[in-house]
Amino acid sequence: MADPVIEVNNLKKYFPIQRNFFTKTMLAVHAVDSITFSIREGETLCLVGESGCGKSTAARTVLRLLEPTSGTIKLKGKDISTLSQQQLWHHRQHMQMVFQDPYASLNPRLTAESIISEPLTNYFRIPSDRLREQVRTLLEKVGLRADSIQKFPHEFSGGQRQRLGLARALALNPSLIVADEPVSALDVSVQAQVINLMVKLQDEMKLAYLFVSHDLAVVEHIGHRVAVMYLGRIVELAATADLFNSPLHPYSQALLDAAPEAKVGVKRVRKVLQGDVPSPINRPNGCHFHTRCPHAMPKCQTDSPALIAVDDDRWVACHLVAHI
Repeated sequence: MADPVIEVNNLKKYFPIQRNFFTKTMLAVHAVDSITFSIREGETLCLVGESGCGKSTAARTVLRLLEPTSGTIKLKGKDISTLSQQQLWHHRQHMQMVFQDPYASLNPRLTAESIISEPLTNYFRIPSDRLREQVRTLLEKVGLRADSIQKFPHEFSGGQRQRLGLARALALNPSLIVADEPVSALDVSVQAQVINLMVKLQDEMKLAYLFVSHDLAVVEHIGHRVAVMYLGRIVELAATADLFNSPLHPYSQALLDAAPEAKVGVKRVRKVLQGDVPSPINRPNGCHFHTRCPHAMPKCQTDSPALIAVDDDRWVACHLVAHI
């Protein structure tokens, strides 16, 4: 079995906000609270969960766009979690990002040629004629016309702009691409085109994807494995088919049950979670989900469940599952 492209171990990201006057302690938003996962070559790991659960923060921390509070991040076996920005520069070409809003992530004053060639000129000295040829090749690889090289971002459609963002991410031939909601701003038909393109590119280039999304239909299509996050923690990690066919964690069950059913005439009884998501500043003791869990036991209020293996490559953090 191939070594992981990226290994994340006990990664935490806290945002200090203010000091409590009475207790003299520093309050913090626990955005990412000790998560562990790995992604192999040619594999897609999807991060799913409610808004505010820490998916995007986790993705940006893995890339060191945000500095981790603690934990380790290994890229192709090299620990990059404590490297200086100068040392990290040599590793950044191996990990790239595709952003949610394709227009906001592109400089409106630059042409497609400048946008795609910028990462290349940052790392390599390439003659101008050869550089332009590489840009044309990248445009064609993502399904754009080579003669659109002098167009500005506003001259492309939403789907074309996301393809342009993909071309920029592919310019340095990375091993890992982090995609943060890459199709949520696109029409449904265009979403399918971009997702199918990403699958095709992954097969051709053996890319590893960390794919952040709240759209479970997209996740089911593109993901090899899925990590379900709740209040900064991974509560279940499983192969996509296993998770969608038989979710084990009560939150995973509720999350899948809340997804819309596209089949005509199909009716089902939905289990609606009671209460609101707790504050990431003042989190509940024990299992973070126990305040909304219909199966909560007294132990859940005091003991935080560890993420344990319940099957081959399947992990769950739940006292109820541990007792089965």
